[in-house]
Amino acid sequence: QVQLVESGGGVVQPGGSLRLSCAASGSIRSINVMGWYRQAPGTERELVASITSPGSTYYADSVKVRFTISRDNAKNTVYLQMNDLKPEDTAVYYCNAFVLDGSNWYKPYWGQGTQVTVSS
Repeated sequence: QVQLVESGGGVVQPGGSLRLSCAASGSIRSINVMGWYRQAPGTERELVASITSPGSTYYADSVKVRFTISRDNAKNTVYLQMNDLKPEDTAVYYCNAFVLDGSNWYKPYWGQGTQVTVSS
């Protein structure tokens, strides 16, 4: 089994910064794509940013320039540096990873979610 544990959420004022971390552990042979999703009340979960094992990145238009995704493959950890936060960034942020565990294909795993609230 594989577990993803997130940390770093909290309350911040508009214009502030937060750094989210997500560490994967368990029966891991390899991790392909890692990413961050978010879900605000009454909305669907949306992809915020993702990063492949070699380091190619994707960002949603709404967070480009302000957010930076990175990963440490040796630690099976992905990070999301969030700068210039806006009230519309308020959501529960979920970590996602496609993991090659004991099976023969990559499977998606999710973290438990961490709340980010941007408010004055």
